[in-house]
Amino acid sequence: MALLDRVSTLIRANLNDLIDRAEHPEKVIKQVLLDIENQLLQLKTQVAVSIADQHMLEKKQKDNDVAASDWLRKAERAVDKKQDDLARAALERHQSSLQLSRSYQEQLQDQLAQVEALKASLRKLEQKLAEANSKKEMLIARHRRSLVTSRANRAQQSIGDRSKLATFERLKERVMQSEVASQAEAELLSDDIGDRLEKLDREDEIDRMLAEIKSRRALTN
Repeated sequence: MALLDRVSTLIRANLNDLIDRAEHPEKVIKQVLLDIENQLLQLKTQVAVSIADQHMLEKKQKDNDVAASDWLRKAERAVDKKQDDLARAALERHQSSLQLSRSYQEQLQDQLAQVEALKASLRKLEQKLAEANSKKEMLIARHRRSLVTSRANRAQQSIGDRSKLATFERLKERVMQSEVASQAEAELLSDDIGDRLEKLDREDEIDRMLAEIKSRRALTN
């Protein structure tokens, strides 16, 4: 039966695996719950129909058992009245009723097995629904944690990527080279100003010394 096949698939479904493979776990768990509830409703209807069929078969078997006993009594009455033809006809009806009763008995056994199978599937599906409801929030939370962990791992891998580290080191080296060059330029500029100031001081000293010599020579002469 197609219904039992679908129900069996839902019962066997591993909720953890479904959530782990899902891109949108909330949607998946909601869809699973909806599917289970729909199949549960259909299964309950089928159980009710099967039980009704069981009762119908039980009634038909009982009716034919009663009819067989009634035709047997009629055959006995016909024999008592020396009416063998009527007795034979009654016995034929008796045999026919017994055959129908046995046929309904066989059908009833099959129907009872089907009802039990449906009831068992119904109980399992109800358990699956209870499990899904109880695990819904836990599964979604666990999946979200796994996503966060996965993103953190990818970020860590990205940080630890050798090519990116090499790029970072090259950039760092360029910055350091630029800083060194700027510092050298500043030092050169500072040295140039110092040299010029020192040259001015020497020239002033020479001028002073020259003036002093001239002054002494003038006094001597």
